[in-house]
This record gives sequence, structure tokens and C-alpha cells, in this order.
Amino acid sequence: NCLQGTAGINMANKGPSYGLTREVQNKIDKKYDPELEERLVQWIIAQCGPVVGQPEPGKTGIQVWLKDGCVLSELINSLYSSNKPIKSIKKSGMAFKQMEQISLFLQAAEKYGITKTDMFQTVDLFESKDLAAVQRTLMALGSLAVTKSDGCYKGDPNWFHKKAQENRRDFSDEQLAEGKNIIGLQMGTNAGASQAGMTGYGRPRQIINNNP
Repeated sequence: NCLQGTAGINMANKGPSYGLTREVQNKIDKKYDPELEERLVQWIIAQCGPVVGQPEPGKTGIQVWLKDGCVLSELINSLYSSNKPIKSIKKSGMAFKQMEQISLFLQAAEKYGITKTDMFQTVDLFESKDLAAVQRTLMALGSLAVTKSDGCYKGDPNWFHKKAQENRRDFSDEQLAEGKNIIGLQMGTNAGASQAGMTGYGRPRQIINNNP
């Protein structure tokens, strides 16, 4: 009994330390969204066409599909009608060439307007360190493409939310003119108030001073 108890304690002690890295990995994995995976795959295929093929379902399938950077490069190029940002997309079995292709995508995505906080690192994809970060970048790219409304986005516009800060562009000329009028009126009112105030500053003081 004593021996069993000791063995049990030892196993319990070893458990958490052995499982620490797995625990961290599980937390990262929890951020990965299988529903998003489906939407992103649909979008990439709709956006690029049959040239990109199709991944096996699941995280590993996605990672293998995107790992050499070619699909990502096709994707960013498809968001431009001319002057494609990535001039050369070459399949390669060499690790450094694949990482180079991913880097080209990341540079092009930043130029397209993706913020650094939404950007994954090459190792997140290449070494499967954080595929949730890869999802975040692709979601941000989709949202930006829908928001730009420049005719390059393909697929269902409801797959992505428009970016909030870009909503200004959706105002009609009439609404913008109305906005300017309102601002003009406010400025006019403020100007009137300050002028009235300026002429009246001295008087109240004199009146106050004259009162015993």
C-alpha cells in the first residue's frame, strides 16, 4: 500500500511538469477555430480558383496546404487587378525557399494594409507554432478586401465583417454635405458665443467692482 501510494505521488508530481508544454499548446489550439478554417478555405479557393487545389480537412491539412507560401502568395496577388505584389511564385521542397515565400506574402499583406498586430510570424505557420495567428491574419485580409470594395474580392461578402474605420467611405455625397453644414453651424454658434463673451468680459467686472 505504501509503495502504491508513493508511486501515485511520484506520478502526480511528474504529471504537471511533463504536461506543461502540452498545456500551453492546448491553450493556443483552443484559439484555433474549425468553423473559421472552413470559411477561410472556401474564400481562398473562391478567390484564387482551382490553381491552389484543396487542403485535407483539419489543422494539419491547412498547415501543409499553406506551408510553402505559394497559396498565400496566389491569394494576395488575386486581390490586385494589376501590378501584382509577388512577381515570382515557385513551389520548392527546400525549407528556406518556402519560408522566403511566406515572408513575401507577409510583406505584401502589410503593404495591402494589414496591421502588424494582425500579422502572424513565419514560424507560426512553417513550424505550426500558432495556426490561430495565421487564421487572424487571413480574417483581417478578408475583412480588408471586402471593405476596399475595389472589385477584386471574390466570394460571399458576408464571410467577413467590413472594417469599422472604413465606414466613412460609405457615406453619400448628400450625407457628407449635410455633415459639413452641421459642423459649419456649430462653428458659427461657437464664434458668436466667444465674440459676445469678449465684448462682455470687461462690463461684468466693472459692475461687480462698482457695487459696494
